Amino acid sequence: MEHDSGGRMIAIADDLSGAAETAIALGVRGSRSVVVLGAAEVDAPVVVLDLDTRTAPPAAAAGAVRAALGRVRPGDRLFKKIDSLLRGNIAAEIAALTDHGYGVALTPALPVAHRVVREGVLSVDGVPLADSDAWRAERAIPPRTVRDAVGEAELLALSVVRDSAALAEAFTSAVVAKRVVICDAETDADLEAIARAAREVPGLALAGSGGLAAAIGRLQPAVRDDPGSAAGESGSPAGPVLIVAGTAAPVAIEQIARLTGVTVRSLDPDTLAAGGVDVPPPAGVTVLRVDPAARLDPRRGPAVAAGLARSAVAALAKPGAERTGLVVLGGETARRALDALGVDRLEPIEEIHHGAVLSRLPGGRLVVTRPGSFGGPDSLVQIVRALRTSETQPTAEPAGLQRKACSVTPSQPVIAITMGDGAGIGPEVVVPAIVHPDTLAVCRPVVIGDAKRLRQAADIMGVDADIVPVTSPSDAEPGAHRISVIDLDLLPADLPWGELSAAAGEAAYQYIRTAADLAQAGAVHGICTAPLNKEALHAAGHRYPGHTELLAHLTGVDEVSMMLSTPKVKVIHVTTHIGLIDAIARIEPGLVERTVRRGHEALVRAGNPAPVIGVCGINPHAGENGLFGYGEEEEKIVPALESLRAQGIDARGPLPADTAFFLAGRGDYDLIVAMYHDQGHGPVKVLGIEAGVNLTVGLPVIRTSVDHGTAFDIAGTGKADPRSMVEALRQAAELATQPGADRRTEQG
Repeated sequence: MEHDSGGRMIAIADDLSGAAETAIALGVRGSRSVVVLGAAEVDAPVVVLDLDTRTAPPAAAAGAVRAALGRVRPGDRLFKKIDSLLRGNIAAEIAALTDHGYGVALTPALPVAHRVVREGVLSVDGVPLADSDAWRAERAIPPRTVRDAVGEAELLALSVVRDSAALAEAFTSAVVAKRVVICDAETDADLEAIARAAREVPGLALAGSGGLAAAIGRLQPAVRDDPGSAAGESGSPAGPVLIVAGTAAPVAIEQIARLTGVTVRSLDPDTLAAGGVDVPPPAGVTVLRVDPAARLDPRRGPAVAAGLARSAVAALAKPGAERTGLVVLGGETARRALDALGVDRLEPIEEIHHGAVLSRLPGGRLVVTRPGSFGGPDSLVQIVRALRTSETQPTAEPAGLQRKACSVTPSQPVIAITMGDGAGIGPEVVVPAIVHPDTLAVCRPVVIGDAKRLRQAADIMGVDADIVPVTSPSDAEPGAHRISVIDLDLLPADLPWGELSAAAGEAAYQYIRTAADLAQAGAVHGICTAPLNKEALHAAGHRYPGHTELLAHLTGVDEVSMMLSTPKVKVIHVTTHIGLIDAIARIEPGLVERTVRRGHEALVRAGNPAPVIGVCGINPHAGENGLFGYGEEEEKIVPALESLRAQGIDARGPLPADTAFFLAGRGDYDLIVAMYHDQGHGPVKVLGIEAGVNLTVGLPVIRTSVDHGTAFDIAGTGKADPRSMVEALRQAAELATQPGADRRTEQG
């Protein structure tokens, strides 16, 4: 993939949702991107060809790739999009590239979706693909290794991927031998290392997920494209929205359930496979989906997808549906729908969240495409909101400048990120986390720290970022490569990495103090802290055990609570770091009541007006009516629950702890109250340690933190992993005081 700023980027995809995701990723630096569905010739800096070969026979898929390669010009750079779950005709399509004379570097890793490759094995949420249920709707058995999906290939371990010289040598050898190398990758930094090395190797094609496409896009120089694409046209007034759910993924059912005021039409798969269903024109928000209660034979999947698409297009053709926005979940269904509409190209406008791409069709209709299994519970809520906002707002900026990796709106919470100890890995995790699409999709970040240290960290991590000093959070303008920082300029330019420093301890204190002042003034809606070093803090004369006690002191709060939050369950603790006998002695009705009220207040400020809270007992089976223990539940917990319920707080219990967490995991409770450390920490680490975040509640705003320390041993080496910071920022945004909401400070 030779670096040539004058050539186009040509990407080849096997399904429409992946093609749209790739177009956004590759065009993130302002290049105009176009997705081509047929044989149309398009001249644009980024051209993505959707070959629609995901379910084609292997020979036909290989032939389609060979035909597409005939459209590649000298100087063009080539990217082959593959499915991050290794579905489709990967072996046949990659063989077409090597037969054409390319060496290929391939990785399906997609860290943002917790899909990583270690020792040639793709894992999904920590589970090897072959042992997961990710292929439950497929007709085949998932491959055990990436090589099983690709065919003959050489494996490049992480040690090679993270050694730039060794990686370049391996890529050059692959081109000479016209062979495939499979790259291990665990982080976005790994993907950027692969993309960076490939730029210097002529004749190398990259193949990978949307994560690798995004890494390529981030390394491209920013350009100002000429206006004149469809995205530059003025929008029309907001109309109805038709959502076509061509997916069997369970997450889609939950996403549909989160919509309000929606008409859901569940259609019989046999009727769809036979030709389609006549449905009325959409009004408001309408969902067409395959009946989730019906048994669907995977062999009939293509026919059902085609019937669902025909039904949707027939509804769009009816009088009054001209302004209807279209949302299609599932790449195959999306392609069938656009084929039925006679569309041969579309121009992406923005990515609403990872994988959910808003595009404009010829003629002006807006469409959102998204892989079926992507997105969190509120994915469709975000999509409908973004779709209607785009319909009502004119788009006068040049198209290339309008594209962005995420959608940041003024209604998103402003999160202050304290840089932590500047000698540790704080700056190195802050920089990539802030420019991460998942961060910018949910909040407006502003760093409290040191601009020059952030620039040093960006260089070390290989992150293309503009570090922009601002005077207040209101001046922080979001952008895919912009990091706004309130620059306290406290660190010496030659501060060593990985060494204890009183100067760094003093600076870390001042970052926290500034964030606390901003929180009390209502200028930020949440705080996310990078790690500080307690010894350095003490060396600077600030004798606090850590962030929690320091923030409580600075904000004038006497008592705070620890909350652990994962995607499945949130837990607040009545007692934490004390022995079990001492914990039971300390528990009393007032402390229980204050803890529950702090948790309730945090969820209300985050936008949940009536959270359901489950309160654990102390003894096995919550005492089982006096059978276990000495009546601790009746003495220490029940009076607090009675008082809370009298205040209108839905606190239920005392609950047996051995079942409370199961019930919370399935959605019965918004928050669990644990009585002591291990009662809460143990289940959380089972249910979500990889995505768990520590929160402090009871402050004027929510505060989250990463789950690691300053890591002096790797500081300044570029080995820091930003995933915990990304998750801490996401949960800070989720639980932040909503902009415009009343601010009430819990004083305990």
